[in-house]
Amino acid sequence: MTPSTPASLRVSADKSTGVAVLTLDRPEKMNAIDLGLADELITTWRELRFDDSVRAVVLTGAGERAFCTGLDRSVEVPQPGSPYMVDDPLDTIGPKANDLWKPVIAAVRGMACGGAFYLLGEAEFIVADSTATFFDPHTTYGMVSAYESVYMAQRMPFGEVARMALMGSAERVSAQRAYEVGLVSELTATGGALAAASEAAAVIASYPTEAVQGTVRALWAAKEATRASALAHAPHLVSLGNLPGDRQAGLFAGRRREFRVR
Repeated sequence: MTPSTPASLRVSADKSTGVAVLTLDRPEKMNAIDLGLADELITTWRELRFDDSVRAVVLTGAGERAFCTGLDRSVEVPQPGSPYMVDDPLDTIGPKANDLWKPVIAAVRGMACGGAFYLLGEAEFIVADSTATFFDPHTTYGMVSAYESVYMAQRMPFGEVARMALMGSAERVSAQRAYEVGLVSELTATGGALAAASEAAAVIASYPTEAVQGTVRALWAAKEATRASALAHAPHLVSLGNLPGDRQAGLFAGRRREFRVR
């Protein structure tokens, strides 16, 4: 794949190490995902399947404030008139959803919340710096945390996922706590996550490709059936449980700014 600089996603590949760095590049929107960025992610993951010079990937976000804050609230997604069909613009933005079995390491600085878990949930592991915080605001704004909770339930203890999903915007999980419960595999000093993730990716990329990709596939096979079964329930749970858009907007406009970090 030729390195390129699309509007909302920067892609750079170092052929000497075999590592590509994907950077969500909407810092003014805290790297929230609009439909354009969603399409760019899907296209890039699928292109990486055919680029044998890239053997490992690091995914990060531009700026200091956020890795990603989920779906851009300005996005309008028309929905079918059925509780059993939901069009989710984020459900195919991750590498595994696009049949990419090269290792992906997430480097997190600042906030990672809501729809960010679609991406974090399909990374092999997460490196975070001391500024990272993780939270899921769905319930606060009258939305069901379905996809996000499924992804995180396979990465964190049940009670930790339940608390994060149910406490909504009132509470954020610190980088230290995320490390303690196993969501984060390495905790770095401020600004150090990208370098640490890139270093790990370079080590992995130096190993024989077939062995690495086979290991990635085996790891995901261990939990694939459970994840697929759980995600099958997500669309109608979202459709039945979400408040209408105007009521969500009202809750968002009146949200409290205070939160606890634990």
